[in-house]
Amino acid sequence: MTAAPADAARARATPAPPPAEGRLLREAVRRGRGPAALVLAATALGAAAAVTLPLALGRAVDLLIARADAGSWVLLCTALIATEVATDALVARTGGRTGAATTAWLRRRALAGFLAAPPAATTGTGLPTRLTANALDAGTAPVAAATAAAAGLAPLGGLAGLFLVDPWAGAAFVCGVPLLLLILRALLRDGRAALTTYQEEQGRMARLLTGALSGAATIAAAGTVRAEERRVLAPLAGMRAAGERTWRVQGRAAGFSGALMPLLVAAVLAVGGVRLVAGHLTPGDLLALSRYAVLAAGAGALAGALNGWVRAKAGTARVETVTALPPTPHGTRDLPPHGDGTLALQGVHVTRDGVPLLDSVTLTLPGGTTTALVGPSGSGKSLLAAVAGRLTDPDRGTVLLDGTDLRTLSADTLRHAVAYAFERPALFGATIADAVACGPLPEPDLRRALRRAAADTFTDRLPHGPRTPLPEAPLSGGELQRLGLARAFTRPTRLLILDDATSSLDTVTAHLVARALTDTPGTRLTITHRLTTAAQSDQVLWLDGGRIRGTGPHSVLWRDPAYRAVFGAGAGAGGDAGAGADTVTDTGARTRSDVRTDVSSDVRTELPADMRTDLHTGIRTDPRVDTGTGAAE
Repeated sequence: MTAAPADAARARATPAPPPAEGRLLREAVRRGRGPAALVLAATALGAAAAVTLPLALGRAVDLLIARADAGSWVLLCTALIATEVATDALVARTGGRTGAATTAWLRRRALAGFLAAPPAATTGTGLPTRLTANALDAGTAPVAAATAAAAGLAPLGGLAGLFLVDPWAGAAFVCGVPLLLLILRALLRDGRAALTTYQEEQGRMARLLTGALSGAATIAAAGTVRAEERRVLAPLAGMRAAGERTWRVQGRAAGFSGALMPLLVAAVLAVGGVRLVAGHLTPGDLLALSRYAVLAAGAGALAGALNGWVRAKAGTARVETVTALPPTPHGTRDLPPHGDGTLALQGVHVTRDGVPLLDSVTLTLPGGTTTALVGPSGSGKSLLAAVAGRLTDPDRGTVLLDGTDLRTLSADTLRHAVAYAFERPALFGATIADAVACGPLPEPDLRRALRRAAADTFTDRLPHGPRTPLPEAPLSGGELQRLGLARAFTRPTRLLILDDATSSLDTVTAHLVARALTDTPGTRLTITHRLTTAAQSDQVLWLDGGRIRGTGPHSVLWRDPAYRAVFGAGAGAGGDAGAGADTVTDTGARTRSDVRTDVSSDVRTELPADMRTDLHTGIRTDPRVDTGTGAAE
């Protein structure tokens, strides 16, 4: 059964272009438009109270000087001051709550985009920094937008008040406004560029630090702590330069505005004093002018509001690089109801950075069989395993499971049909049971999966069995691998892919797991470096330089000295399937292997037409592949 042409066409359709820059910022502001509107209204009300207060104060002062009743004006002044305090408190509370909610939403969006994208597309994204510091800055976007929009209300009201009380005093202040606008323009232009550079260098250092922490044991064993410190801290030079540039921009803006504003206030007071002496103003008017001058001088606070908006925009742009990752496209099809798990790769080709890592790979894994994938390091085994289960898509070619193109399957169908176990599995959840189950799982099924992976032998000895919290369960490399295998055993699948998932198991445990695999329904693809695993498999795929160099039973391939060299066996180690070959066990001891197989040599395989058969050995090989390697695995 093959994919319908329409389904295949949809699956191969060119993915939609990434969202336009700034889309996430607009979405964040739109999500917080309700609280942002409240902040804008509260700020506007506070600004109105601040603009009204000087007039009320001036009138109250004039009445008090004239020994008239000023009680109502004093009450008005009290109410206006209380309004300012209340609106400031409302803005602070609403801003904090909205920022937290928006930050959480951005983090969920970024994490969802990261997990939905193909693994190859997520390399070097610096997710931890984007989810922490950058998302925190971006979360302020709705309130920062409202604050920046309302930041000019009080200064404009102050300027209008100056002209209302005395036009000459207002004109004196206006003389300095063009210079203030130039200062704000420079802050917007230069501040964002410097801040963006700083965040990029910060993310680079976070990636280096994450890598160093994951390899801490290796660094300690190699004695390269100082070298790693220098490598991790290398971005500090760029961070320092960008940080100094940011502070210079902000410092100049603050310095110029800080020097300019007092001068403008002094000019207003000087003009007002002259007008007072001339009898054109009252003492209350002069007081109102002084207050309005301070309000108008608050235009310098625009620098802070605009800087907050700049930080929000820069943070959102960093988070958007993750949310805009193109997701893996899925179809809507299901698998045939009674398929046996037959896997077929047809002309699969994968290129990275111009280097072909898989080159014209065509093969078939018959349903219900176990296939060992072997080859030297760098031959492309892990990449082929990733393509087989659609962790990544080939640049060219098709992957079929039971005759259905994987790209046409729905996401649920694909992930229920294919299971993986890795060399270094990552465990998620509060307890061991959570990490193995990955969702609701009946207790008998959990126990069965642990038993098949030979993991119950150590989980049952833990304080709370499988319900033991992960931090309280120190795990060796082999125990970690057994939990990864148990996770793969929790559900019936048509295709089980083991990416070197038994490399840390001792010989006895590996034998128990191999027996469990034999009883596993569906098709099994195992990347292995073990001679015994290859010998016990139904067929072996021998990969070299991104091409299939040979395929067939291990007992037949063993006649080729180059194949024996994959397992470290000498040229003289011929005979039956590696009998008498010198191998190394998991315990590190060198032993003599007496492995023999009775695997039938008539395993059905599909190979390219240009594969040739060696007349002496009967091995089908690809003449285009030599013994060298060069592809990254």
